[in-house]
Amino acid sequence: MTIGLPWALPFTRREPREMHYRRWDRTPATLLDECGIPACEGAPVVPDVVLVPCVGFTREGYRLGYGGGYFDRYLAAHPHVTAVGVAWSGAEIAADEFDVQPHDRPLMLVVTEQAVFGG
Repeated sequence: MTIGLPWALPFTRREPREMHYRRWDRTPATLLDECGIPACEGAPVVPDVVLVPCVGFTREGYRLGYGGGYFDRYLAAHPHVTAVGVAWSGAEIAADEFDVQPHDRPLMLVVTEQAVFGG
């Protein structure tokens, strides 16, 4: 079953360091963004839901990313977007071992291959 909701792919720039989303027709990506990530040429959009990769996460929804700050900046600029983390269960970090920074915003949910946290 195909759901008629629009899809989007992120597009990142190195300078200035920023990320936005482009409408995606679900065909194979035709270009690479400035960080070498497959991207598309669609019109800029602001998705309702964003999947956020997590190197580590807490059950409270805080995440450790890949160090570029792209998602932190995007989510700060788009606080109405529902952010869903995607991680391996083995990447869980105990809350008392994670130092929450002022720029950190909790994700709505974190989904792993074993469980869903948050909500």
